[in-house]
Amino acid sequence: MADIRKLQNGSDIRGIACEGVEGEHVNLTEDAGNLIGGGFVRWLADKKGKKAEELRIGIGHDSRITANSLFAAAAKGIVAAGAKVYACGLVSTPSMFMTTVFDEFGFDGAIMITASHLPFNRNGYKFFDRDGGLEHDDITKILETAAGLSVVDANLDGVEKVDSISVYCDFLKDKIRKSINAADYDKPLAGLHIVVDTGNGAGGFFVEKVLNPLGADTAGSQFLEPDGHFPNHIPNPENKQAMESIRQAVLKNKADLGIIFDTDVDRMSAVLPNGDEVNRDAIIAMMTAIIAEDYPGGTIVTDSVTSDRLTRFIEGIGMKHHRYMRGYKNVINESIRLNNDGTVSPLAIETSGHGALSENYFLDDGAYMAVKLLIALAKAAKQNKPLAAFIETLEKGFEEREYRFKIDSDNFKEYGQNALNTFEERAKAKGYQIAPNSYEGIRITFDTNEVKGWLLLRMSLHDPQMPLNIEGVREGDCDRLFDIVLELLKGFDKLVVPNR
Repeated sequence: MADIRKLQNGSDIRGIACEGVEGEHVNLTEDAGNLIGGGFVRWLADKKGKKAEELRIGIGHDSRITANSLFAAAAKGIVAAGAKVYACGLVSTPSMFMTTVFDEFGFDGAIMITASHLPFNRNGYKFFDRDGGLEHDDITKILETAAGLSVVDANLDGVEKVDSISVYCDFLKDKIRKSINAADYDKPLAGLHIVVDTGNGAGGFFVEKVLNPLGADTAGSQFLEPDGHFPNHIPNPENKQAMESIRQAVLKNKADLGIIFDTDVDRMSAVLPNGDEVNRDAIIAMMTAIIAEDYPGGTIVTDSVTSDRLTRFIEGIGMKHHRYMRGYKNVINESIRLNNDGTVSPLAIETSGHGALSENYFLDDGAYMAVKLLIALAKAAKQNKPLAAFIETLEKGFEEREYRFKIDSDNFKEYGQNALNTFEERAKAKGYQIAPNSYEGIRITFDTNEVKGWLLLRMSLHDPQMPLNIEGVREGDCDRLFDIVLELLKGFDKLVVPNR
């Protein structure tokens, strides 16, 4: 068996789980899943100070075609180690964390089988306990332990099926009912037309078990059926085709709001009635505006690629913007750190649509974010105001682009860092406005007649490449920013310049 430690992907485990893509061969095998299950039991027992036989572990999955085989594999490893397994079936990633919180379950640990928005041949495992999602070092420890185990068989007749998603949906419905002072307490969303696109992932429950029971009109919702081949579009709020799909559904059905989830429903974006997309900077602005009244002066933590216009918006409504490193765990952990240090930070959110609120266990939960949007929509409707009013002062962006400079060097980290250092030195020599306290890469803002906008050049965490994000204010600004980057990187011949 290949070294399963190579399956680590930050704070998750991911791999190729089935054939079907040329040149990509299975490395997340059932045997690997078996060992990983056993490794998790041992890690969890050590953390909880319990015997394996005392542990109760829930396992759920999204709509991927390899979900059942990887469930059985991990379950056998867990049962053989002595722990009790509960099968949660087709669920969302956030709902699996909540099984460690809800009194109905109170599991010691939970596993979600998912690979988020990645292609159909991929899959993986995410892990939770009551403290939240596991960290990078925890995953390393689980895989190191698993690598020393042997594959074991076990009888799964004792695995108990539980309906955890219904309990989670009751939690979401209660949040909406208590937040909206509607004449009809049971149907607080009556009169609202909400279109949902789940991209054939796991999110269909939101229509069936949340929106419809609360009285919303969900006609025109699409791709709710779970299908791990994802035949309609990639279930990813960052994907242009996916966003255009939900945008057209909103316009066609004259809906009050469109909501789109990723495969395992830990991310979301939205579309307004006029077709405007509420994603990337706009979803951050929207969520900030919605919670601003409850957390005046609070600090919003975002990833590094957010725009200067977003900063102006956040500060313009009395909040603070703390731009941090990319990676949803990095953003969440920074917000938690700020709160622990005495700085009120109610929201950690990435442009990808990962958003975590302090009021909800700092859990990145697309469905909970959708609930916050729905509450704001219902309240605005009572005042005859559009939801768009929350972000009416957010300046419109003209154009944004992302490029990746490949580093053609065996020692790519050293070469890339040298290029980044030189890039910064040359920028300073030219008097460019370099952002202070940049936690990731070099960020430069331009506001002259020649060029207006910003750029961020950074090193990839794992890959031999340097991502570049740029945003221009006017036509031609992005090209001018790109030319400036090429000038500042002149002489670094092992950087492969991407096509424009």
